[in-house]
Amino acid sequence: MATVRIAICGDESVGKSSLLGSLVKDTFTTSRIQPVLPPITLPPTIGTNVTTTIVDTSALPQERVNLRKEVRKCNVILLVYSDHYSYERIALFWMPLFRSWGVNVPVVLCSNKSDVSAGTSTAQIVEEEMLPVMAEFKEIDSCIRTSAREHHNINEVFFLCQKAVTHPIAPIYDSKDSNLKSTAVEALKRVFYLCDKDQDGLLSDKEIHDFQLKCFDKPLAEADLASIKRSIQRGSSFSDDGDKEGIDIDGFLLLNKMFAEKGRHETIWIILRKFQYSDSLSLKENFVRPKFDVPAYASAELSPAGYRFFVDLFLIHDKDNDGGLSHSELANLFAPTPGVPSSWVDSAFPSCTVRNEAGYITLQGWLAQWSMTTFEQPKTTLEYLAYLGFESPDGKGTTAALKITKPRKRRDKLGRVERSVFLCYVLGAAQSGKSALLSAFLNRPFNSTYHPTIKPQTAVNSVELQGGKQCYLILEELGELEPAILENQAKLDACDLLCYTYDSSDPNSFAHILDLRQRYPALNALPSVYTALKADRDRAVQRTEVQPDAYCEQLKMGKPLHVSVNWNSISEFFVHLAESATFPSQAFPKSDEEAVDRTALYIALGATVCAGAAFAWVWKRNVMGDR
Repeated sequence: MATVRIAICGDESVGKSSLLGSLVKDTFTTSRIQPVLPPITLPPTIGTNVTTTIVDTSALPQERVNLRKEVRKCNVILLVYSDHYSYERIALFWMPLFRSWGVNVPVVLCSNKSDVSAGTSTAQIVEEEMLPVMAEFKEIDSCIRTSAREHHNINEVFFLCQKAVTHPIAPIYDSKDSNLKSTAVEALKRVFYLCDKDQDGLLSDKEIHDFQLKCFDKPLAEADLASIKRSIQRGSSFSDDGDKEGIDIDGFLLLNKMFAEKGRHETIWIILRKFQYSDSLSLKENFVRPKFDVPAYASAELSPAGYRFFVDLFLIHDKDNDGGLSHSELANLFAPTPGVPSSWVDSAFPSCTVRNEAGYITLQGWLAQWSMTTFEQPKTTLEYLAYLGFESPDGKGTTAALKITKPRKRRDKLGRVERSVFLCYVLGAAQSGKSALLSAFLNRPFNSTYHPTIKPQTAVNSVELQGGKQCYLILEELGELEPAILENQAKLDACDLLCYTYDSSDPNSFAHILDLRQRYPALNALPSVYTALKADRDRAVQRTEVQPDAYCEQLKMGKPLHVSVNWNSISEFFVHLAESATFPSQAFPKSDEEAVDRTALYIALGATVCAGAAFAWVWKRNVMGDR
């Protein structure tokens, strides 16, 4: 529950205590009241969650220490004046005093005793007195004219004080420039983007009605909608606004600017807070980064709801229906976010996933990219789900778009691993064909030019297993970071499969694999597949004590698979990798001794026990019969 603390300040005899007394008793007190009333606390009103404490103060010099203490504790100052002298003191004494004390809270300016100057209109008071001082001191949030004697605007003035704290104007509107502030504009642009469901750049009548229900929990009358459109058309400098089928972004911003100019900034705050903005106009921390812990040996994946969201997002932004997101379409999609995730930049997006002939990411590549991001950095996916407007039907927030897989502690255990995203490290000597293998995984033509891999390279794509189940496979070539990664146990724990590769035409290539396994014994704990690349070339005898086939036989593993990126059958190799990750026990080195089969022994022991029990039962029955 929020608490608003109001300090009533101003010269002596301007009616500070009378305002407070009139609020409490709901009528003007004609009898003499004490100079300073004790603080009062008002409970929350219906529909609010704000407790209000109002503190009366004295302007006497001997009370200056107490005054300083109270204004430093308050959230808002109600600064009261009632005549020309006390008005002049606002700019000459009170506002400079607050600044000298380092007090930076909103100030509500109140012209009290309006019954005394009944001949002067409120508009004249505002124009001649209030607006000049508000222009000079930006701390002044709003102004109002009151009369404690006539009980005029008493409730309203304290409501303004509450609103100055709960719905401050300063972060969203610059009264000097008469414009919305840039941070508010950016936030409202994101709101518009999320409400423009079909991404046509206009809010249709249905989208406006949905927006109204979401923000204010009540429908918008047709007459009110027509009035809003007329107001936007009158306030717009473009003559063709009336021809549009809906409200565009300029009209939406203009509408909110009019709310601010008319003192209805609480309407803007209701909108912003419904879309999870904090008082600093940034998205709330617990919304962007909700609690989501992945247990050890488990992983995070997109749930069906998460996949549906990213599919819909892709289809809506593929405006030309060419099956790929162009640079402009991708930029528009990421408009309400800080931009493409930094991890995507590090992985050389979009070259790390599936693209069409024009180089644009396809739906297949789009889903693969988010699958990889969720696997490696689930909190990044949650952050972007928040930016992009994912809404869970059950109210669980963005975490409903993710799921946690069952932990897999024993990799050599028989059976299927219950996950659909797998990470495979591709290891091997330089020029063994690792980069070409990654390119083939993304259906790219073979390039004979050799480029040494320095930074780690990643390729992610979907693979259809036997039986029709689809999974996502992440192939990672480690580059110069290979030693650091293979020494990092956390990196090895995250890996599902090792793909050892060697150039079958290079007699020195297989030695690198033997060296790796000797230098990093922890690799023995991971399922692995041995692969002889460049199988379309003449096969060379490896200059090692043991040849690859014999080495795998010693481990009681399948012989190396001979593949070439130039063969059409290369796709079957990726299916083999995915299935080896899905059933890791099949890709484990086995010990020299096979486990002894004791099934016959267990059957014999069971039969002996049963026979003994039957003999005892028969003997006991005969003995009881003899008696």
